[in-house]
Amino acid sequence: MNDYLVKATACEGTVRAYAIRSTELVEEARRRQDTWATATAALGRMLTISTMMGAMLKGDDKITVKIEGDGPTGPIVADANAKGEARAYITHPHVDFDLNQQGKLDVARAIGTSGNLSVVKDLGLKEYFTGQVPIVSGEVSEDFTYYFASSEQVPSSVGAGVLVNPDQSVLAAGGFIIQVMPGATEDTIDYIEQSIQSLPAISSLIQAGKEPEDILKAVFGKEPFRLLEKLPIKFHCTCSLERIKNVISSLDLEEIDQMIEVDGGAEVTCHFCNEQYHLTKEDLIELKQTRES
Repeated sequence: MNDYLVKATACEGTVRAYAIRSTELVEEARRRQDTWATATAALGRMLTISTMMGAMLKGDDKITVKIEGDGPTGPIVADANAKGEARAYITHPHVDFDLNQQGKLDVARAIGTSGNLSVVKDLGLKEYFTGQVPIVSGEVSEDFTYYFASSEQVPSSVGAGVLVNPDQSVLAAGGFIIQVMPGATEDTIDYIEQSIQSLPAISSLIQAGKEPEDILKAVFGKEPFRLLEKLPIKFHCTCSLERIKNVISSLDLEEIDQMIEVDGGAEVTCHFCNEQYHLTKEDLIELKQTRES
């Protein structure tokens, strides 16, 4: 089954909802980052939620999200855009622990419980929108819930889960974001809160073959919701040889000279997709000559 997300409204437009199946997306990120199980869950939750946040944008807008705790994974960064394209990397991918007391992958121990979650939105303006909040649990979903309430003043409930196979591949991944808009009644808020509290683990729903629409049905129960859009999602990295050349060309001439004379070329690896780019000595000389002309 292909990954996708859905956007919807409910409760007479006073609730906004997103739900996603991200199994293939997270597996592609896992494969490229070579993560171990607990790191895969941390990376997958970040990527799943960031993809839904990207879908909240329009046109060519994009978002970069980073969680940086005091745990062994180091910073985890995810990029996403309004087209359903996303990518992510984790600083230290080989992190794994025994299951926590709830029998789940111990993401909080991997990320850490002290640090910051930051969100940068590129909305095509001169200045970026930036929001930052402290980590509240390291479980990722709770941290994003706090971010929306604190930084964007939008009461939200965020959930994401990842199941990992014994061979380290991703068995199931998915999530939801439910946001309460102005005008929502206390009865509506109480109903949704109770519904979410009784919701099964999202990853188990995905494993059972449930679709994003089924997640929303489980959230809203008897309350009807209106689907607004169904958006395919995929892992997409924006790196390219041309971009790498532009980066090297912007370096000090002394640094380029060292690459030419000492290294005899350059090798650059993309953090997000681990694609390797090789520039020969002749490539670097040409870059330098172009810059000097």
